[in-house]
Amino acid sequence: MGKLLLRNATIVTGNRTVSGCLGTDKGLIQGIWEGDNCPESAREEAEVLDLKGWVILPGVIDAHVHFRDPGMTQKADIGSESRAALLGGVTSFIDMPNTQPPTTDETTLDAKREKARKTSWCHYGFHLGATNGNPDFLRRAAQSPDLRPHFGGIKVFMGSSTGGMLIDRNDILDHIFSIPGKPVLVHCEDENTIRKNLISARLRYGDDIPVWMHPYIRSREACIRSTKRALELASLHGTRLHLLHITTAEELDLIRRAKDKGMSVTAETSANYLWLSENDYLSKGALIKCNPAVKTVGDCAALRHAVLDGTIDTIGSDHAPHLMTEKRNPYMQCPSGMPTLQESLSVMLTVARQEGLSLPRLADLMATGAARIFGIRGRGILAPGMAADLTIVDPAAEFTVSKPAYKCGWSPYEGVTLCGAVRMVFLDGKPVVKDGIVLPGSPNGTALTFDA
Repeated sequence: MGKLLLRNATIVTGNRTVSGCLGTDKGLIQGIWEGDNCPESAREEAEVLDLKGWVILPGVIDAHVHFRDPGMTQKADIGSESRAALLGGVTSFIDMPNTQPPTTDETTLDAKREKARKTSWCHYGFHLGATNGNPDFLRRAAQSPDLRPHFGGIKVFMGSSTGGMLIDRNDILDHIFSIPGKPVLVHCEDENTIRKNLISARLRYGDDIPVWMHPYIRSREACIRSTKRALELASLHGTRLHLLHITTAEELDLIRRAKDKGMSVTAETSANYLWLSENDYLSKGALIKCNPAVKTVGDCAALRHAVLDGTIDTIGSDHAPHLMTEKRNPYMQCPSGMPTLQESLSVMLTVARQEGLSLPRLADLMATGAARIFGIRGRGILAPGMAADLTIVDPAAEFTVSKPAYKCGWSPYEGVTLCGAVRMVFLDGKPVVKDGIVLPGSPNGTALTFDA
C-alpha cells in the first residue's frame, strides 16, 4: 500500500492512451502524467518501476463467472478461481447465482459474501438469481438501502442451464422485468425450441448424439426467439436490460434496433464466441460445449464487428468449470460450460490485434463498461482518486497456453498461441502477480459496492 511510480508505460485512460507515468499512494491512483513530467511529490519515497513501454489497463472486471461455490466445489471454488483470475489480469469478478443452493435470497447472498471475504484473491461481487418464487424479495432487495449495494443485478434464465433455475412462466417474467433499480441480466434461449430440437436429434441418433449437434439443438432460432421476447418485455416495462453471452448475427440486429429506439439495453458476449466456431467441435468436441452454443464462422465475424462498432458493451468470460471426467461423458450426460477467465484478456488482445480494436475500446469492454452498467464504486477506469487496480500487459508478447490454474485443471485454449501476456497485476496498489506467478500472501480481495 506504499507509494508506487510506474514510468515508461502506455496508460489506457478513458478514451485515450498516454505515454508516461502513473503514480499510486495508499491504494489509489495519485496521478497520470505524460512523459516523465510527474511532480517531485510523486517520486518522493516511491518505488519506481520501468515498464519498458508495456500497457497499463484498468484491472479487468469479469461480471459473468460461475465459481461453483457453494455446492460444486469439486469443480471450482472462490479461492481457486479468484487466484486463476489474477493470473489472467482479472482484479474483480461478479459471480452468477446458479450454485447449490442458488443465490436467491439474503441468507445465501450473505453466505457467499462471507466465504469470499475469507478466500477471494481479488475483489468480489455476486448477482441474485430469479426464481418462480422470489420476485417479491427481488423487488424489495432492489430498493433496499441495506441490500442494494451488495449485489450487481438480477439474473434470469430463460433457457435451462446448470443449476435448474429456468423461468418459463409469463406472469413471473412480467413481474421481474418490471422491477426498477437494478439491471436484469438474461440468459436468452427458448426452452420449447430446444426441447423440440432435442427430440428430433434423439429420433435420428438415439442416445448417441454427436457433440457437433449442440448448436443445432441449442439453436440460433432458440437464441433469437428468446432475445426478441426479452426485448419486448423490456420495452413494455422500461427494464434496464443486460443481455448475456450473445452468439448470433440476428440477435445483434435486434439489439441495434433496440438501442436506436433509445431502450436501456446493454449486451455482453464472451471472448470464446469471438474465437471459436462450430468448426472447432471436430477438434475440441465437448470441451467447447456451452450454453448458448458456439455458432458459425459468420456469427463469429458478426460479433467481432459488433465489438468494434459498440453494439457489444462488455466481455464476460462465462467461466464455467466442469471436471474433465464429466466432459468425457456422452452428449446427454456431458455438462455445458468451459473454464476460460484466465485466457479471456489475452484472447481479446489477440482479437484486438487482428481486428484493429483500440486499447481504449478494449479497456471499456473488459473493465469500464461493467463498472458503468453495475455502478461499481471506485473501480474500472484509470483516473486520479480511483482504486489502483492495474493490469500490466505486453501486447506484443506471444505465448502458448499451457496448463491453467483452474481447480478443474484444463482449458479449451491449451496449445493455442495468443498475444498479450500479463506481466504484472496490482490490487489496490499492491503487487499480487509478477511474471505469471501469484506473489506470496493471503487472499485480500474486498467486496465490490454497487450502485454508485
